Amino acid sequence: MGSGQAVAVFGAYGHTGRFVVAELRDRGFVPVLSGRDAGKLEALAESFPGLEVRPASAGDPASLDRALACAAAVVNCAGPFAATGAPVIGAALRAGIPYVDVAAEIEANADTFARFAERARKTGTVVVPAMAFFGGLGDLLATAAMGNWDAADEVHVAYGLSGWHPTTGTRASGAVSYERRDGRRVRFTGGKLDYHDDTLPSVKWAFPEPMGVRSVIGEFSMADVVTIPSHLAVPEVRSYMTVEAVEELSAPGTPAPAAADERGRSGQTFVVDVVVRSGGEERRATASGRDIYAVSAPLAVEAVDRVLTGRTRATGVASAGEVFDSVDFLRALSAHLTFELRR
Repeated sequence: MGSGQAVAVFGAYGHTGRFVVAELRDRGFVPVLSGRDAGKLEALAESFPGLEVRPASAGDPASLDRALACAAAVVNCAGPFAATGAPVIGAALRAGIPYVDVAAEIEANADTFARFAERARKTGTVVVPAMAFFGGLGDLLATAAMGNWDAADEVHVAYGLSGWHPTTGTRASGAVSYERRDGRRVRFTGGKLDYHDDTLPSVKWAFPEPMGVRSVIGEFSMADVVTIPSHLAVPEVRSYMTVEAVEELSAPGTPAPAAADERGRSGQTFVVDVVVRSGGEERRATASGRDIYAVSAPLAVEAVDRVLTGRTRATGVASAGEVFDSVDFLRALSAHLTFELRR
């Protein structure tokens, strides 16, 4: 448990940030509420009496330094991460504390590895990008499935979402990514990121029951195309998304997620089905649960807890599957995820 350690949450009043704050408190940490909007921070603090509010802006390094002062770690929940990632990582490195974020933006995560790997390694600081539903969970599942293989031919990550009501942050981050790649699509093939204008195929994926066979959009790339090949020797990473989720995400009128239980989770359910292939062999790992935004909180907070208690396998910038024992990590989230491994 957190033993009263302070953990700064940048973007604490956002949709995912609120889940992270609640999860930190449940785990015995003391969240420090930070973000750009002081009014929203004060309003959030009314729901969590006794928590300190420290307004800060990604464009003001001194304010970030004040926000992270005396904190044991920082969780960045404020997108677009193309704007907030580097400044908050810089502040974490200056403070000498671990950094975790929930970024789903492919380019922002690639930037984190490219810009901060050497500096974080030299200082012995752990920086874990994409420690969330997109990026972190798929990487943990792929690493668990791969097991003792040194390399594989391909990794397939299939997302079975019952639907997708995107948050304001998701839409904003998506718009930034779209602009950065000039409207092109991206995939990981031949051992590198490939930007293209090809039409995405619609195929069938056999999810575990009760979801079963569903139509999915192929090459619907998420942060897994950065996290998985950052440490696994695999030249092809392909991902898929159920058609219904893509249609809702794409529709401008789709509402934001609405709370459907006392914890604030929506009614959305998910299955993430990962297949790793090498030669003629195949291994599989699956996780299922509820609400892709809500489940990002236990993923991020479990990461913070493990870093602060020394249960890590790497320093510097590292994805979830590299820095943590993937099977043990996923089993530790049994209150939030149903995990199955088939090797």
